[in-house]
Amino acid sequence: MYRELLADICEKADVLVLCGDLTDHGLPHQAEVLAEELRSCKIPQVAVLGNHDFESGQQDEVRRIVAQAGVRVLDGETYEFDGVGFAGVKGFAGGFDNRMLQPWGEEIIKRFVYETVNEALRLESALAHLRTEHTVAVLHYAPIRQTVEGEPAEVIPYLGSSRLAEPIDHFGASVVFHGHAHYGTPQGKTAKGIPVYNASLPLLRRVNPKQPYVLIEL
Repeated sequence: MYRELLADICEKADVLVLCGDLTDHGLPHQAEVLAEELRSCKIPQVAVLGNHDFESGQQDEVRRIVAQAGVRVLDGETYEFDGVGFAGVKGFAGGFDNRMLQPWGEEIIKRFVYETVNEALRLESALAHLRTEHTVAVLHYAPIRQTVEGEPAEVIPYLGSSRLAEPIDHFGASVVFHGHAHYGTPQGKTAKGIPVYNASLPLLRRVNPKQPYVLIEL
């Protein structure tokens, strides 16, 4: 299904980055379809899981299948290639800037907020371990509001959290990629000016059907 697109990317890029939702419903047979197509791509591949990959509670199996195809699936880990370091986590929701949900009130609200905090801490730890000249943060959920603008206002708090941007700005990542926001905005910047790209395939297909991917040089 994606073989032609992958062939085009692998001809132009040195590394392929996948920002989650590797499957539709988190089913192993869906991961196997993707893994088979990715085997044709001979450049290094880095990925994180997305919320779709958790839908059926089989995310560990999805990760195992994709990893067997040679993909480095990052979940708080890092990967280095040719002087570029990659740090990846799925991330989580919670809202942006002064509208972020706070850990107050019912226990379930606190657990929701702490999930985002923990994801940010795991990203911070990964970035802290990198000593490469360039660093790339790979997420599924967005770290800034700007790249989710265009989505219905009601769902924006569920598309990411500014808590994810804090370690990115602190460690000065070179660039950030995320997915998840199908109707968002292709590009934005963190508070410290670090470029953030919304690499959601549905969005990129609308913006540029002939080249539905982000290609940058570091």
